[in-house]
Amino acid sequence: MAHSTSTVGSSTYHRIKRDILVGQLEPGSKLKLDALKQRYAASLSTLRETLNRLASEGFVDAPEQRGFFVKPVSTEDLHEIAQLRILLECHALRLSIANGDTEWEGRLVAAHHKLHVMELRLLDGDESQKEKWKRYDWEFHQALISACNSANLLALHVTLFDKYLRYQMLVLTHRGQEAAQEHRTMFEAALARDADRAVAALETHVTKGLEHTVDAMT
Repeated sequence: MAHSTSTVGSSTYHRIKRDILVGQLEPGSKLKLDALKQRYAASLSTLRETLNRLASEGFVDAPEQRGFFVKPVSTEDLHEIAQLRILLECHALRLSIANGDTEWEGRLVAAHHKLHVMELRLLDGDESQKEKWKRYDWEFHQALISACNSANLLALHVTLFDKYLRYQMLVLTHRGQEAAQEHRTMFEAALARDADRAVAALETHVTKGLEHTVDAMT
């Protein structure tokens, strides 16, 4: 029973978090427990535990005695998230390039291939799988830093990347060939163990993504 309860709680957490990230639960909206109970087929105790966890991660607001709300969005918040992502991910990328072995190289090749195929579809005008595109984008960036040998760093990156991703999913437009080339530059530089070039490309990539998202929000 404990295992079953844990599985249900985890499933509810991932479903609610996913709906926040893709904007199905809109920024600033009130998360009413009775409605969530029907939508996610979860108990009130599971929902409270899930929403408190999401509040601790920064995806939900829980003001005293006022219930739960989806975290609002703002350009100021996005700028801060982007800067933190640059600091964290660039550091992790340097460590990963220094420590990466052939297993890491294999993960990176596979992740870039999937992302590149999806980017080619987008460049051809096929925008039917945008959520899959963003998942492959995440998998590529995760593969880049996966050899950093720091579980704490990887865990922090997951939360920060998801916060950045939420803003991108709200506007969900592709930057085209420019973004695809930035990914290729990171990929080739990482395999060549050129940390300076890979980090410079990553910083450019996040900064350009930030500018693109802010323009689409305003």
